[in-house]
Amino acid sequence: MALSTDRISLTTLRLFVAIAEEAALNRAAEREAIAPSAASKRLADLEADLHVILFERNPRGMRPTIAGESLLRHARRILSAAGALTAEMAEFRVGIRGHVRVLANLSAIVAYLPEELEQFFLNHPELRIELEERPTDKVIQGVVEGWAELGICSGDADLRELKSLAYRCDRLVMAMRKDHPLASGAGISFVDTLPYDQIGLHADSSIFIRSRIAAREAGLPLRRRIHVPGFDAVCRTVQANLGIALIPEPVFNILGPPMGLHSEQLKDAWAFREIVLVHHPDCALSRAAEALKNFLIPR
Repeated sequence: MALSTDRISLTTLRLFVAIAEEAALNRAAEREAIAPSAASKRLADLEADLHVILFERNPRGMRPTIAGESLLRHARRILSAAGALTAEMAEFRVGIRGHVRVLANLSAIVAYLPEELEQFFLNHPELRIELEERPTDKVIQGVVEGWAELGICSGDADLRELKSLAYRCDRLVMAMRKDHPLASGAGISFVDTLPYDQIGLHADSSIFIRSRIAAREAGLPLRRRIHVPGFDAVCRTVQANLGIALIPEPVFNILGPPMGLHSEQLKDAWAFREIVLVHHPDCALSRAAEALKNFLIPR
């Protein structure tokens, strides 16, 4: 039986997403400013066109079926693309001639991209970049799913679905107060840090994941005392003597010295990291994305 998708409008997709998020048709209809009866008919027509049941009804509300979950992913992607299209067309009216969305991990945003983008815009003032911070796994997901053209992330992640290009190399250091017992200047192994309380980024950051793996390989617990949202907060809590922290050396060089902090280089091989730029191998890059890629990764 052939599916009929010709009548599926953006309004219907927005309503479908609202129902999935609100778990109730009446609340979704109110959110989308549609009469409940009209919303009910739109949903019935959508299920008829697709020949599937999209929601299970139960006492706790409406929950997407497996087919509904699949449509939800596609609907969000389509609505995001439609929003981006509208925004880009508006930019052309005011002189902007290209737009690229970039997802990058926090290390790249703090240590490298600000100065590089300053130079890029000197050569391309007509372009606009939408830069968003994401952990490495979300960078990869965003580029794979097509809602960002370029990503910058840790090179030790699973990049099999993407084209990756070497962007930068850095190393991880342990930030600490100058009066900390490990502050010798001679360098340390990660295992030397495990008896001490540590501060870090959110649990899905590549640095935290790598440190957790290293602790497990050493057969010792990782004494993670607190998670904070950014490297400035990491350094501030180290300054307050709440623990030590594993951070990229270029980031420490920006944030650590003004706070009077000390860094010890790690001797572990995994402390040396590659930062990569990624894009989807099967999707042609826009002119703006191609220009940015070629600027960041010179041929």
